Amino acid sequence: MRGCVTASIDWRVSMQLSQRLDDLRESGLLRQARTMRPSANGWCEVDGQLLRNFASNDYLDLAHDERVIAAAREALDEYGVGARASALVCGRSEWHARLERRLAEFEGTQDAILFPTGYAANVGTLSALIEPSDTVFCDRFNHASLIDGMRLSRARLRVYRHDRLDTLRRELMAGKTTGHKWIVTDTVFSMDGDLAPLTEICDLADQSGADVIVDEAHATGVFGPSGRGVCELTSTEDRVAVRIGTLSKAVGTQGGFVAGSSELIAWLRNSARTQVYSTALPPAICAAAVRSLELIQSEPERRTRLFQLSDLLRAELRRFDLNVLEQSHGPVIPLVLGDPDEAVQAARLVEQQRFLVAGIRPPTVPQGTSRLRISVTAAFNEQDIRALAVAITRAVSELTMQEKT
Repeated sequence: MRGCVTASIDWRVSMQLSQRLDDLRESGLLRQARTMRPSANGWCEVDGQLLRNFASNDYLDLAHDERVIAAAREALDEYGVGARASALVCGRSEWHARLERRLAEFEGTQDAILFPTGYAANVGTLSALIEPSDTVFCDRFNHASLIDGMRLSRARLRVYRHDRLDTLRRELMAGKTTGHKWIVTDTVFSMDGDLAPLTEICDLADQSGADVIVDEAHATGVFGPSGRGVCELTSTEDRVAVRIGTLSKAVGTQGGFVAGSSELIAWLRNSARTQVYSTALPPAICAAAVRSLELIQSEPERRTRLFQLSDLLRAELRRFDLNVLEQSHGPVIPLVLGDPDEAVQAARLVEQQRFLVAGIRPPTVPQGTSRLRISVTAAFNEQDIRALAVAITRAVSELTMQEKT
């Protein structure tokens, strides 16, 4: 009897989910899992096809660097595969401690703390710091992990746009807020590729008694003279209360972190649930990240090359009159197409020419702004960039011809 009841419940749930999946399919928003095998020099194999990978966030081409791999392999031989427990139980190895010290040194802060992912860093930090009686000012285009962390805090939420700071200014000065005031923002917006106006945001925070929390996920290793991010680029490091980052993009490994005062890190170590109750990062990943951070500091030419290639691709796409967002800056280059089906079709047509780019649709981006999201990395050369621009131009032209017919 119990088995029959379970089967009945499973059937009912499956029917409900089938309808939801049909709705996604009809609206052009259904996603399918694919299998990808990365290789050196920016190439990857996707479902058996060899492609140049312009969908990767490995901006500095460190994930396949032999020196980073060797550091991971050495720690793997010594410590094994997994961390075996959460950091506070018995999962924090000497490599975890070494990486946290290295991150604090890199960021110029008193201390740092690791999280299993960048998502966990954002959710855990915001929900641990922000009280239900507080008011949070959230950028409209913040990453989902920041939004989820703010929702978990149960604080009063106010939304603004970084390209229209009058709303933020008005809300901050209105005097109708409760508790402590926090301004939370990405520093690089991952779908548009533009930067938060941190100087102006910090000015407003100073005037209103608010504190600023930033996520440097797409900025760490990329922006600033030393690669510390947009806070360094804009000389606002000392004006930002909390700096969150990730190791899974330009650092080329895995995990998230927070850098800040010793009091901040001690509080997060005791109260950030995504840190306290998660198994720690594998020690081998920590060893790889330590080596990556050393290379980021000792090889600044990687950043120089990355920006040169990014600027070249923008220029090439604009030369072909393609709709590249004017405000984008750095390695994230969005090409807005509008319709979700059109974005998916364009990505497939580009893929047929042996380039992998991401077709991005709602809810990741607002309705009507589906796009190709191109990620440039230091793995490529000028010939690759020009060939990609031609491939994208051909794909968009073919879509335009199909619409006309």
